[in-house]
Amino acid sequence: MLGPVLLAAARSDSIRRIVAAAPVTRPVVDRFVAGERLAESMAAVRSLAARGLEVTLDHLGEDITDPAEALRNRDAYLHLAAALKEQGLGVKAEMSVKLSAFGQALPGGHELALKNVRPVVEAAAEAGTTVTLDMEDHTTVDSTLAILADLREQFPQTGAVLQSYLFRTEDDCRALAGEGSRVRLVKGAYKEPASVAFQDKREVDRAYVRCLKILMAGEGYPMIGSHDPRMVAIGQELAHRNGRKPADYEFQMLYGIREAEQQRLVAEGHRMRVYIPYGTDWYGYFMRRLAERPANLGFFLRSLATRG
Repeated sequence: MLGPVLLAAARSDSIRRIVAAAPVTRPVVDRFVAGERLAESMAAVRSLAARGLEVTLDHLGEDITDPAEALRNRDAYLHLAAALKEQGLGVKAEMSVKLSAFGQALPGGHELALKNVRPVVEAAAEAGTTVTLDMEDHTTVDSTLAILADLREQFPQTGAVLQSYLFRTEDDCRALAGEGSRVRLVKGAYKEPASVAFQDKREVDRAYVRCLKILMAGEGYPMIGSHDPRMVAIGQELAHRNGRKPADYEFQMLYGIREAEQQRLVAEGHRMRVYIPYGTDWYGYFMRRLAERPANLGFFLRSLATRG
């Protein structure tokens, strides 16, 4: 029952101030966030790449309130793309973006987000890499998929994220299972109403498997975003059943979570990509990580007790 509470807290300014001010918070956040500066994220990329891992980078900054913030987020990604190009890391690192960081929730947000994200996708292509559009709450799905379709006309390698807990996702998987389409499938990390999303974990898991079957049987490039050992094993089995080679799909996990499992998959010859967030606006991301898994919350609470 703590999950919904933590997801609600992720949007609370008062709780944000309390958590940010707690002396223990920063060391624990460092487990899940690579740092606040671009240089720190680049160091994390190099470290993971040296161990055979690939990465996707997320500059944190969602739920913005004015167009100027959207421009700052756009510029942060342009600097990231330039750094990847300069350091020759495009082959190992892609970028993940949340369209809310580009103004999607503001008045005229659909057009604003598309206008701001397009130069980022262009810069990524120049750096030899690509962009994946993260999915947020259910109210943004149609806009996000429409922006994806627009971007893919010129940059077909642009990827998307789909969340298995939404009732609509099986249909979205069918629509995006075509040749050249890149889809990261996750369970979902936002508090959604029962009218649009499964509420029971077992139903979410079953939906994840149904969606993964669609993607694996299709002609696109599935990205299995899960830390669940059962889903990882099912992903391996489905890849084998559909005759997919290691280059035809990949696993994705979050920075700081199940690191031994990440290395195990690499050692077995799988492509393993680590989602690396960085930046100063870490609060919402951090609270969703706590809500997703009891182990994450336990880690935080043990740290509080130890330091207390």
